[in-house]
Amino acid sequence: MAVCARLCGVGQSRRCRRRQRQNQQDQASDSDMDEEEEERIVGQRQSDVGGGPESGGAGSAGPGDAGEYGCGHVHTGGSVDRTGTGPPHPQSLSDLPPELLVEIFSLLPGTALPNAALVCKKFRQILNTETIWKRRCMEEFGMKEDLRKMEVGGVSSRDLYVKLLHPYRHILGIWQPDIGPYGGLLNVVVDGLFIIGWMYLPPHDPRVEDPMRRRPLFRIHMWESQKATVECMYGHKGPHKGDIQTVKKDEFSTKCNQTDHHRMPGGRQEEFRTWLEEEWGRTLEEIFHEHMQELILMKFIYTSQYDNCLTYRRIYLPPAMPSALLQPGLFKGTYGSHGLEIVMLSFHEASARATKLTGDPNVPAGQLTLDVDLSRPVVLPDLEQQRNIEELSRLVLGVHEEVQRELEQQAKGTSAAVRDTTEGACGGASGADGVKADHGACSESCQPGPSSSSNPPEAQPFVLPLGVMARNEVYPRTCRKCFYGTGLIAGHGFTSPERTPGLFVLFDEDRFGFIWLELKSFSLYSRLTDHLAHAHAPNMERFEAMLRNMQSWTS
Repeated sequence: MAVCARLCGVGQSRRCRRRQRQNQQDQASDSDMDEEEEERIVGQRQSDVGGGPESGGAGSAGPGDAGEYGCGHVHTGGSVDRTGTGPPHPQSLSDLPPELLVEIFSLLPGTALPNAALVCKKFRQILNTETIWKRRCMEEFGMKEDLRKMEVGGVSSRDLYVKLLHPYRHILGIWQPDIGPYGGLLNVVVDGLFIIGWMYLPPHDPRVEDPMRRRPLFRIHMWESQKATVECMYGHKGPHKGDIQTVKKDEFSTKCNQTDHHRMPGGRQEEFRTWLEEEWGRTLEEIFHEHMQELILMKFIYTSQYDNCLTYRRIYLPPAMPSALLQPGLFKGTYGSHGLEIVMLSFHEASARATKLTGDPNVPAGQLTLDVDLSRPVVLPDLEQQRNIEELSRLVLGVHEEVQRELEQQAKGTSAAVRDTTEGACGGASGADGVKADHGACSESCQPGPSSSSNPPEAQPFVLPLGVMARNEVYPRTCRKCFYGTGLIAGHGFTSPERTPGLFVLFDEDRFGFIWLELKSFSLYSRLTDHLAHAHAPNMERFEAMLRNMQSWTS
């Protein structure tokens, strides 16, 4: 540890060295050198200093010697004093001065400090130093100015870390609530002196490029007592008692203990009008589409029955890929009568996938709404032909038929290989090799090459075909690239799901669109720009496992 202290450039203070020399004046030197070496150095020191053996003994350093050799070193013709007149180097971590131990403990993660406190009484006392816990709060949870407010409130940094931040660190990040087909996006953050769970809501339909809206569902704090307090924030009567339970890893539940705070004096009608204003930004009379009115009423009845007693499952932001078409992340998109929904765009080799974080009774949250083949670019015709839905359908359906033929060939080759393997003939090996060769050819064709990325112009004119419905009349009139893809459609209750061909349109780094040919509908997606901490996936394998779990939750 002494070596570590020297490497760090941190030495003992002058006061500590003086105290150690005073304590050791009456003790013998504990030098481990052999006698010949000791006699040689002592003799050399006597000749240089000019004193006799009486004045230069190893255990009788006088006041003059203490001033001259206060650092435990003396230069004698290039040699270094190792007679032990100065303080010995620390033999263990506990021998270090307190100020150096504070610096060392401040560098350790907070999870290691409780174990360090068990070593000895000295460590336990030093670990009560506020400096250590302030640094842990700042480096691990980003708290700065909030710590001063906490001190004014009489709560120490140590209590803040030990009783609030550390016990609830596992719920920080982004989560998907289990609300049937509707899903959602919850972001749990350290917000000032609180841990707050913010439910993210899309902008009011159809303003897809507006910022996200947030609503607090719960908070945890230490204002009123010396222990963490959980409060439910749902409803319109202010914070009230709540509870948080960790069900298992990457999953937790919230419970409201005073659901009467969620009720309104006007009953369900007043609650519905208030919810509608918050959710859609309008009244029911302003929504003329009868089918949309039914969908809205259905969502209110379904979601309000939970009373903020929900289970949440952890989700991750997609990892960035070097060859990605654009930065992956979260986007808001238009979905016809269902309003705006949140999707997660991720890249997987030669494909881009958009997974729903919020859903609807037709295609629920967790399902793969878009699957884009980046190895199959589509070059748009001139503007006049783009306005013709038949021309666009011909281009996209031509690619779709080619994809279907390749899939059929792969299926036939796979079945032939299985049949030959079952027969046990030598031809089975050649059949398997044929399938492998076909698969290799397909994998090579599926890799986006230089030609596919250089054929389309950097910015080309774009216009929606006549007859295609769009919730946003204002959309980008130039695009970078277009690709063949499929979108997931289904009946009510996720019945008869199928993938239908369409056109993926990349506008810029923050916007893309999808033309649903069968539905003659256009969805515009805009990036969610909010900063989401503690949300990145550890690796691609963990992220893909999460996507599979999300689909199984609502399948």
